[in-house]
Amino acid sequence: MTQTQTPARRHKRGIASAVLLAVLGGALAAPVPSFAAPAVPTDPVVSTTDTTWQYLDDGSDPAAGSGAMRAWTTPGFDDAGWKSAKGSFGAKNGKLSAVGPHTPATLLNHYLDGAAAPTIPTYFFRSTFELGQGVAAEVGDIIGDVVHDDALAVWINGTKVAGFLDDRATGTKNQEYAGTSNGDPVANTFHADPELLVDGTNTVAIALYQDRETSSDIFLDVPSIRLARVGETVAAPPTRVILTPTTTPETSQSFSWLAGDASQTSGQVQIRPAAGGQTRSVDAYLAGTVNNNPKPHYSATVDGLSPATAYSYRVGLEGSWSEWHEFSTADPKSKDFQFIYYGDAQIGLDSTWPEVVRQAEAKAPNSIGSVHAGDLIDTGSNETQWLNWFSGMAKSAATTNVMAAPGNHEYSGDKKLAAWKANFEYPHNNPDTETIGAMAELAVGDTEVARQYAAYFAHWAEFAAETVYFTDYQDTRFITINATRDTAFLTPDNLPACAGTDCPSTKVARLWTEFQGAWLDHVLETSESKWNVVTFHQPVFSTSAGRNEPILREVWVPVFEKHNIDLVLMGHDHTYARGYVNADATDTEGLTTGPVYTVANSGAKHYNLETDEKNVWTLNGATQVLRGAGVTTYQVIDVSADKMVYRSYIAEKTANATTDLPVGALYDEFTITKTDKGSKWVTEAGMEPPATHACLENRSENAGTNNGKGAEKRNPNGNSNNGNNSNRPLCAIGPK
Repeated sequence: MTQTQTPARRHKRGIASAVLLAVLGGALAAPVPSFAAPAVPTDPVVSTTDTTWQYLDDGSDPAAGSGAMRAWTTPGFDDAGWKSAKGSFGAKNGKLSAVGPHTPATLLNHYLDGAAAPTIPTYFFRSTFELGQGVAAEVGDIIGDVVHDDALAVWINGTKVAGFLDDRATGTKNQEYAGTSNGDPVANTFHADPELLVDGTNTVAIALYQDRETSSDIFLDVPSIRLARVGETVAAPPTRVILTPTTTPETSQSFSWLAGDASQTSGQVQIRPAAGGQTRSVDAYLAGTVNNNPKPHYSATVDGLSPATAYSYRVGLEGSWSEWHEFSTADPKSKDFQFIYYGDAQIGLDSTWPEVVRQAEAKAPNSIGSVHAGDLIDTGSNETQWLNWFSGMAKSAATTNVMAAPGNHEYSGDKKLAAWKANFEYPHNNPDTETIGAMAELAVGDTEVARQYAAYFAHWAEFAAETVYFTDYQDTRFITINATRDTAFLTPDNLPACAGTDCPSTKVARLWTEFQGAWLDHVLETSESKWNVVTFHQPVFSTSAGRNEPILREVWVPVFEKHNIDLVLMGHDHTYARGYVNADATDTEGLTTGPVYTVANSGAKHYNLETDEKNVWTLNGATQVLRGAGVTTYQVIDVSADKMVYRSYIAEKTANATTDLPVGALYDEFTITKTDKGSKWVTEAGMEPPATHACLENRSENAGTNNGKGAEKRNPNGNSNNGNNSNRPLCAIGPK
């Protein structure tokens, strides 16, 4: 099918120029004629119902004998020998069956031999649309919606305008496997430069990729390619609406979202009391565009709210608002609430993850929010994975606070965490030289060592923003730290030169850990909350085979133990574990003191447990009360004035799971009991702490505890006593 084109004028608003020429030509006395700008189509120029596609599904190379490899994407390419049909297109196991929630209208040939694997690596599609004279110059944006399984790329008039694929797409040949299995088809939106358009015939070309030879399905739909005129703001509601906490959740709230369209150059939060009252409008700031997604991210913080009050809100801009959502501010007079703790989501974001969240929300209907221990997604630069993570959290994120720690996979393809900082708005109370104590003195002076320390500390203070933070909610301090260490993203630009073993450049990974450890000591020392919870990704006590984090353990565990914090919530290992430092044991089985260390997994990826001989816990003065593999869990923590009750539930399990408990079962449970003076016991399910306050208070004289106003050390050096059982109770107790 040979196409002809008339080049469009590349200047916009050409009518005004014509009027000016008439004026300069001496027509001042004559009336200026009224010119109407050529009409940009308001209906999609490409759609599922109206567009016929030429397509090639036999596994051959469309450019064979054509010279240039991408000749098939250009307007002049002859596709008369291709098949022709309307979409959508697809196959499931070689048949015209549902692919996830989508049933294709046109069957694609699935296999190279027509009956069995290997699958056809790449399919090719071409179609056209027409623009009248002068219309192309009036177009300000091209917006396309695509639904695909697995990967695809889009060209307009021979220029590539979108690619939803991964590094496997080499671009050196037309037929190749690319992308990763998405489970169900995923939806994406792309924007393209209107300068590519011409008056006359315009060509759209698409390559649809299978991710592997044994893939069970393939799917493509192009619901819409539409044009927006110059200056037009396209109406489309925001997505990825999320609440994140401030330092004062009683009277303020942060909001973030992804604009519905690239043309939306501003944003607002509109908020009102849910019971009725005046609506306030608060302008948002632009949080950036990331991952080649032209849609901007916006964030806003609203203050001046009333404590313990339900509010309704929406985000976006006039003509493109989200739906109204509801949340409640914290109640400083209440001590009772619950929150959810998730390990890594990462894999199975379109299948396992939404089901885990659904189960957790059903089990914790009064949750004030969720704590995430990193690796929310598998690749930080993959917008489809972010889309799926937010889809799973859609209701939860828009109505309760999300407190997330970055994991190592958030850095994959995104070393500066640009996507993280665009998607989330967290308190800027991160470490700096004012909050790291004596460590700040290393950057004082004019030596090359001090200058290099100063450069690192300044870079880390900026880098830690929104990845290291804390918030206080109803007498609980939630603290998030960043356990990932990589000299590439931890090294500032233009680092001052330094030679010798004293230079910080020789020990960056450890110093980054100590930098946060010093801040953490300060944050816990000044905490006025009764309960203290710390979240990060890589565990201080690793559970899965082949893993060990000695630097984190050496630097952070003494701080946790010194302040006798309550929960240390971790992920990364794709297994489950819960335990304590041996120094916190007592003479009574099932009764301990000190922090509880947990590792959890909330996604579909699973690792093996470490062997007993190499068990990191037992080799480093700690005990695992429970450990398991092949289980996907979520955790619900109920907080009250004197108790914190932790329960873990099985959301999914593999055939090789280490437990016989069914999906939905209670997997793990314990209770932390703490008096107002700070005396604390950790008890297994079915046990009670010592019955008399006298017993508790006598014990507090012999062991350092954190009463929320500054903790005393458990022993002179603040360490975990190297496994010596020096914190035994003064009162004997037994099982309930």
